Amino acid sequence: MDIHPLITDSAQLAELCKRLARAPYVIVDTEFMRENTFFPDLCLVQLSDGNEAAAVDPKAKDIDLKPMLDLLTDNEDVLKIFHAGGQDIEIFYNLTGKTPHPMFDTQIAAMALGQGEQIGYSNLVELWLGISLDKGARFTDWSRRPLDKRQLDYAVADVTHLAKIFPMMLGKLKAMNRGDWLDEEMERISDVENYRNDPEKAWLRVKVQSRKPEVLGRLKALAAWREREARQKNIPRGRIMKDETLADVAAHPPKTQADLAKVRGLSAAWRDNEIGERLMQVVASSKPITRDEMPDRPRGGTGGGKEGALVADLLKLLLKIRSREMNVAPRLLARSDELDQLAGGVREGLAILTGWRFDQFGNDALDLVEGRLAFAVVGGKLKMTRGLAQASPTVSPAEPPNPADSF
Repeated sequence: MDIHPLITDSAQLAELCKRLARAPYVIVDTEFMRENTFFPDLCLVQLSDGNEAAAVDPKAKDIDLKPMLDLLTDNEDVLKIFHAGGQDIEIFYNLTGKTPHPMFDTQIAAMALGQGEQIGYSNLVELWLGISLDKGARFTDWSRRPLDKRQLDYAVADVTHLAKIFPMMLGKLKAMNRGDWLDEEMERISDVENYRNDPEKAWLRVKVQSRKPEVLGRLKALAAWREREARQKNIPRGRIMKDETLADVAAHPPKTQADLAKVRGLSAAWRDNEIGERLMQVVASSKPITRDEMPDRPRGGTGGGKEGALVADLLKLLLKIRSREMNVAPRLLARSDELDQLAGGVREGLAILTGWRFDQFGNDALDLVEGRLAFAVVGGKLKMTRGLAQASPTVSPAEPPNPADSF
């Protein structure tokens, strides 16, 4: 493979992207820093089509990144390949308002091949290529210039190794007839809604016990305020206020600004500084959330309470058995919250009741909940047994889609 020197020139980058645009796929990786900023600070982009590879310096003076961004977000003819690409995709969304598409994530592909739910890049390389990577450069300061040879070699290796692994994974997926399983997941990951930062929805990511409309109204207002403060200062939101403190203030609002000094997680300076004053204004002006805004309460099993939890536990046992039989990561088949909802009577809007997931797992899960499937111990081994249908199904599962053969 032809490894180019670090690209710091607009003309060189444009020529590279022109060549890569003719390839069927391009491997993409980034190096970034976000310890001290709200938005990730892009420091390096690595690209390869399996024949050539290069690292691009986005911090180079006057470099025009448009050809690269157009290749990644506008060229539908080139498949973009990442490993655990969520944060990489977030970076390109922040730069363009769009996400790379179509895309393929090797970490998710590994789930379909029974290689763990979140296999790391180093483990993936060792598993497929038998190579143990030097991780010494992983935590270096990628924003500092100049980058040394060790850093560049480490960074470029991320895409050169993946360029070898991807065709091997693709072949195995096709041989196992599991390629189309990934279509839905890849589309979900590349959905721009996953990366759009809406301050008015930030509260939904904060855990709080109360479901009182006034508490959740304060939480919504405070979370939106924190988001805007952090963005304006370009610092991590936790530097403004941690989630636990945010939830505490929402549940137990201080009566005066002086009371902020008593809040765990805030310094005494909040009693008379400007940010403390702005926080108190937010608390005072917050309004209870409406009924329509109230988040869904996690639902238990069909019997409610402890009985419902037992039903959910049985579904999780079924998931464990089925994923082991199929040699696939359980999380690719179903998420825990979906099982809780199924146990609680939900029959619409669940991924496990549509498409390939219904065929492979959802059908049995539904039968278990509705009494047509049971567990039994036969010869010292746990078996699933089917009885006569006791009732008509409460759901008519959507007809499995016929996914396009993307892989």
